[in-house]
Amino acid sequence: MNTSLVLTLVGADRPGLVESVAQSVASHGGNWLESRMARLGGQFAGIARVSLPAAREDELRAALVGLDPKGLKVVVAPDPAAAPVANAGVSVRLELVGQDRPGIVHQVTHVLAAHRVNVEELTTECVDAPMSGGTLFQAQAELLIPAGTDMAALRGDLETIAADLMVDLRFAEAK
Repeated sequence: MNTSLVLTLVGADRPGLVESVAQSVASHGGNWLESRMARLGGQFAGIARVSLPAAREDELRAALVGLDPKGLKVVVAPDPAAAPVANAGVSVRLELVGQDRPGIVHQVTHVLAAHRVNVEELTTECVDAPMSGGTLFQAQAELLIPAGTDMAALRGDLETIAADLMVDLRFAEAK
């Protein structure tokens, strides 16, 4: 019987970090299922989901703890692999662009949480604004809107904070 685990990785960026985790997973009979990883500043951060024989889980956990002295902290969490929920909701893509200022992510996620929207994926970055010389904040999110959500109210609340923050916001059903 196999078990599924979610690994969170953090460490000072350097070549070979992902390989060290992948080698540990493979040497314990594991399979790399999916991951999201990035360099942020001088740090490397990632999350991966792996599957392996349940009898080898403790060995893999010990091997991953052994990466800590080499500069990579790995946190392992069980993946309960919940069954898909019928009529769970609709997937929506949210895009936001505007002058950078503190609190943008908090205000947007506050509205999403109030409507019980799940953030499935979020990517943000600050870039130089080509014309104004300032800094633009950009965000893209994949959201899961629960069935029965008042979409007009959600859209209205998002548009209200977009106007307050003076950002452009696009909200459309994911393809």
